[in-house]
Amino acid sequence: MAGLAGKGLGTMLHTLLNPGQTPLRVLCLGAHCDDIEIGCGGSLLALLESRNDVEITWVVFASNGERRAEAQMGARLFAQGSLSLDIRILDFRDGFLPTEPVRLKETFESIKASTSSPDLIFTHYRQDLHQDHRAVSDLTWNTFRNNLILEYEIPKWDGDIGQPNVFVPLAKHNGDTKIHHLQQAYRSQAEKPWFSHDLFWSLMRIRGMECNADEMIAEAFYSRKMIVAV
Repeated sequence: MAGLAGKGLGTMLHTLLNPGQTPLRVLCLGAHCDDIEIGCGGSLLALLESRNDVEITWVVFASNGERRAEAQMGARLFAQGSLSLDIRILDFRDGFLPTEPVRLKETFESIKASTSSPDLIFTHYRQDLHQDHRAVSDLTWNTFRNNLILEYEIPKWDGDIGQPNVFVPLAKHNGDTKIHHLQQAYRSQAEKPWFSHDLFWSLMRIRGMECNADEMIAEAFYSRKMIVAV
């Protein structure tokens, strides 16, 4: 992916996918209510800025009460401009996804059966130290075997940030919008010390430095397997 590191998301997708592919189907999977927005929110904003034919399926596995309403708002904010948006906020118990393997597997099979084959899937990083994140990542690969999958990263106390191999340079306004939308949607998280402007910006700035992004910020992903047709 080194040759694509300095290019924008639209260029990257046109390189990896059939340029004539329309609509572009994107499946976003998150264990918790703010995971998708933190992990790939800037890339989604950039993608929707460059294309008007994106269909998004947005699945959050663990939620309850206030967090459910926040997740609905977050999805709508980040998917503005999409051709269609299918939001599914499920009710798994936070922190206990690996303890419900049968139900979780059945849920993934239901998602697969009810969605057209995605052109791009965003999911959690395989080596993420949060047990819920790993469970979602593993079943993503188990369920979707013929799709482009990019694993996003979530900063956390565990300190599991790794060395990604796919970089999406972002315009600064997309980075600012990402953080603004997060703060707007997830007011219940505002008092948590990690949920801050400087933390989110710092990670994008580091990834921007690593890929020499034109506007100095980027999001980064892990691609375990990629098929390139010549």
